[in-house]
Amino acid sequence: MTEPYASGMLDVGDGNQIYWETCGNPDGKPMVLLHGGPGQGCNRAMRDSAHADLYRIVLYDQRGCGRSTPNAADPATDMRFNTTAHLVADLEILRGHLGIDRWLLRGGSWGCTLALAYAQRYPHRVSEIVLSAITTTRRREIDWLYGGVSRFFPEQYQRFVAGAGGGEHVVATYDRLLGHSDRDVREQATAAWARWEETVLSVEPGAKPSAFSGPVTDDLLAMVRICAHFYANYGWLQDGELIRNAVVLADIPGVLVHGRLDLSCPVETAHKLATAWPGAELFVCDLSGHLGSPAKREYIHNALTRFGH
Repeated sequence: MTEPYASGMLDVGDGNQIYWETCGNPDGKPMVLLHGGPGQGCNRAMRDSAHADLYRIVLYDQRGCGRSTPNAADPATDMRFNTTAHLVADLEILRGHLGIDRWLLRGGSWGCTLALAYAQRYPHRVSEIVLSAITTTRRREIDWLYGGVSRFFPEQYQRFVAGAGGGEHVVATYDRLLGHSDRDVREQATAAWARWEETVLSVEPGAKPSAFSGPVTDDLLAMVRICAHFYANYGWLQDGELIRNAVVLADIPGVLVHGRLDLSCPVETAHKLATAWPGAELFVCDLSGHLGSPAKREYIHNALTRFGH
């Protein structure tokens, strides 16, 4: 396993400190890894030892999660300072702090949304983009994940809605519950949300436990709170803006990798983004879902090897 050769905490304002680390080749091509969730945080498995000789690999925990402070598991943490705009600004502060001129963006799931938002704001700072499990946080995507896909899992969805006390505005209600002062309330809401996320992923080929599985720890409390906070507000993005504005990425080589069997994020979004992004390369694996698969990993590996030389 590749070990970091540098790490630290970076003050990004609003009382927030984000954890970062670098591993791989200090003289290699810079690549930043954008974790999913939102709020999942980075982990050892993301250090990408297969490309450690080619890249200066940057990992960091986005606001409110992992080793960054304050942590969203604490109900006293002010979530007003945790939005897509804040995360884009943090990423640019981190780039400058590390003395990087341009870097490759590598993201999956929520990391795709953040990568696109950052690249459209700072295209001159991006060398290439490699994304998997494509999401752009459109209303259509969020309303599907927390509503439409229930046609496949009606019993489980009924329990998910009941966990929010019923009613129409399920995600917004969870957003409130996950900031409740009573930890028992937060833990119950977190468990109910996590069960739903696991349900949607459960029928994928080779499905394995995801970041939403396991006991309700502070890490899970933080991730679920951040998820509900972002998705109740559709990422504070104009609906469809990341696809509409993809034309500004025309000079940035892009690789998009998606599983056709992804129930949580239907392939429609990946197709629309590839169509709107001049020159983007789309690989759809017919036998993969949202999670990783050998075919998806191989395609990403080949893309990163090509871009690293």
